[in-house]
Amino acid sequence: MNTSDDCCSIQPYFKVHPGKLESFKELCKRFVAQTKNEEDCLYYSFTFHDDEVYCREAYTNANGVLAHLQNIGPILEEALQISDITKLEIHGPKGELKKLKDPLAAFNPEYWTLEYGFRNIPVA
Repeated sequence: MNTSDDCCSIQPYFKVHPGKLESFKELCKRFVAQTKNEEDCLYYSFTFHDDEVYCREAYTNANGVLAHLQNIGPILEEALQISDITKLEIHGPKGELKKLKDPLAAFNPEYWTLEYGFRNIPVA
C-alpha cells in the first residue's frame, strides 16, 4: 500500500419505488441535516437520475462510517420503506475495511481496497 490516507467512502445506489421520489427527496434533506455536524464526514450529497439516487459520502476512517450509520439509522429505515439499495460499494484501506465487514454484513456491500493515492484535504 502506497498511501497513509484512512478515508473510507460509501457508494449506495437507491431505486425509489414508483410515485415515491418526492418523499425520498424530503428524506434526503433530513439525511443532509442530520449528517452536517458529523465530525468525521468529509463530504455528503445526493445525485439523481430518474428514479435512481446515489449518495456521495466519505469519512475520515471506518469509525466515522460507523458513527454516521448510527446517526442516520432511523432515517435510513424510512428510506428503505420507499426504496431499495441496488448496489453498495465501500472504498478504503484494507485495515479500515476490515473494521466494517461485520457491522455492514447485512447490507452485503462490495469492498474496494485503496492502495495508491493522496488527499489534499488535511486530516485532523
